[in-house]
Amino acid sequence: MLAVLERHDVEFVVVGGYAARLHGAARPTSDVDVTPRTTRDNLDRLASALRELGARIRSVANPDGFRFDVSGESLAGVRMLNLQTDHGDLDLAIRPAAFENGYDDLIDRSTMHTVGRLQVRIAALDDVIKSKETAARLKDLQALPELYRLAGNPAPGSFPAPAQKAAATPKSKPTAAERIAAARAQVQRRQDIDGEPGVEHD
Repeated sequence: MLAVLERHDVEFVVVGGYAARLHGAARPTSDVDVTPRTTRDNLDRLASALRELGARIRSVANPDGFRFDVSGESLAGVRMLNLQTDHGDLDLAIRPAAFENGYDDLIDRSTMHTVGRLQVRIAALDDVIKSKETAARLKDLQALPELYRLAGNPAPGSFPAPAQKAAATPKSKPTAAERIAAARAQVQRRQDIDGEPGVEHD
């Protein structure tokens, strides 16, 4: 999938669980998440790559996925698109959690990484962590301790109760445990208010 994107000159940053893997995380992921640049020319190139990949909208209701009209214009207003392709699952995280400007917010801190014979841009580890803290789904919370360790901020082996956050000194930098607790509290508040799920990307 990445090779096809590269061949079509699509500008993108790898994010989510696959970016975490490239940073050294052991936690498996079943798809690749990318944040494309949202200029019209780039979205047109992305649409061309998706057509070559046979991209369909992923749905539990239809194992074969749903065909859709792929064009730069149709992609312009999309925030998140979960796709399946002839080569695996591909998620377009055009505006990942915590990064409303998407590609423009991520590109300066991204780094080049070798994937097979390709050189691709991956989001900075701190940005991967920030996005997972903001999305705060269960799988994000479960991934955070390992990511904190990779970033040099060891986290405990178990999640603390959200109430422990109050013990932090107001002006002190939050610990990994406190950051996990805050993310858990955030998702609980969303569920209490309207059951809003986390942003759908790994």
